[in-house]
This record gives sequence, C-alpha cells and structure tokens, in this order.
Amino acid sequence: MNYADKYALTKDQNRRLAKMNLTRLVFTNSRFEGINTTLPQTQTIIDGLGVDGVSIDDINTIVQLKRGWQFVINSDDNVSLTFEEKVNEIVAKFDSLDPGHLRTGNGLVNTLNGEFTPPRVKQEDEEKYIQSLLNSDLSITEKAMRVMYHNMRQQIFWDGNKRTATLVANKLMIDSGAGLINVPLDKWGTWNQLISDYYDSGDVIPLLDWTYKNGIYGVRL
Repeated sequence: MNYADKYALTKDQNRRLAKMNLTRLVFTNSRFEGINTTLPQTQTIIDGLGVDGVSIDDINTIVQLKRGWQFVINSDDNVSLTFEEKVNEIVAKFDSLDPGHLRTGNGLVNTLNGEFTPPRVKQEDEEKYIQSLLNSDLSITEKAMRVMYHNMRQQIFWDGNKRTATLVANKLMIDSGAGLINVPLDKWGTWNQLISDYYDSGDVIPLLDWTYKNGIYGVRL
C-alpha cells in the first residue's frame, strides 16, 4: 500500500492545527494510561485547575501530556533519539523508573493477547534505526507511523512508551505539514487488537494500513 502524505500544510499551519486540538489530543492520549476523564474535565485540568474525583496521579499524567505536546509543537529540534529522550522525560516524569533514559533492564507488556516481552534495548541500534528511517525515501506519514509503532513494540523506555512514540511521530508530521496521527477513541478497540497482534508477529503492515485509513487527521486548505 502507498502511504502518500494526505495533507500539505506549512509547518506553521500544522502547529496551529495541533494547538487548536491540544485538549482533544491530550484527552485521547491519556487513555493509554487508563484515564477516563471527560473532555471538559481534561480542559479544566489543562487550564490548571483540579477536578473532583480525579486522582493527583491522573492529573499529573494529563498535565505532563499537555507539556509534552507543547514541547513537540514548539520545538525547532529535529527528531532524533535524543529528542525522543526529551519527550519521554516530560510525559513519563511521574511514572517512570528513570524518565528520559533508555530502558536498561527487562521489560514486560500486558496486551490483549497476553504478556509480551520486548527485546533488550541497544542505544546504537535505536540510533541507527531512526537515522535510517529519516534518511529513507518514504513519505513523512509512513516514517511517522513506522517510528511510532517501532518504539511502542521495542519499549525503548521504562514507561510512557506509547505516549512518547505518539508525540514523536506527530513531531515528524507537524514539522512537514502532514497533519496529525490521532486514532479516534471509538476505534481504539480495533486499534489495540492490531497493536497486540503486531507485538506478537512483528508484522507492522496490517497496522500501517489500518492507521493510514483511520488515524490520520488534517485539513485541506
């Protein structure tokens, strides 16, 4: 399947698109951590206020996601392993053993298919992967999807891997005006099953095909 870029915005336009949708992006991404705030509650927390019935841990996760998105939107840094570490340091500040640093020990992920043990993380391999991908002739959208799912499966950090991977992928999209990757919540059941299957098989193509059809958002001007 050809994953041609669906949108052709300027970097500034794509940044504004992300800013306009910040609350919804944080609202959606917080589901990775099982947070079930409503969209208005998420907006209230983003505005710096507390919400009755929402734990401090959940509030911290939402606030750090907001800060992560703001960093990704406004940063002029290029995507690199170092940039990924900076993103993880922000979004996993309160729940990682070592925020902003690569995983050095064993990992274990609970998926819809059972437990998945990711491979050991080697910094040199991860640096080679990201540079090879960025230097390839693939579309920006395909590069973004591939780095997102690679990082999720590799579990390169101690915690916050899905959040970090999603934000890094969107950094690529924003910088090139290709829109945003944001899977609607009503499709998360299918999405999570495809992610689980990918973890088991290592075959990312079905996931890329589905995400390209269902998870790319933007505007045509």
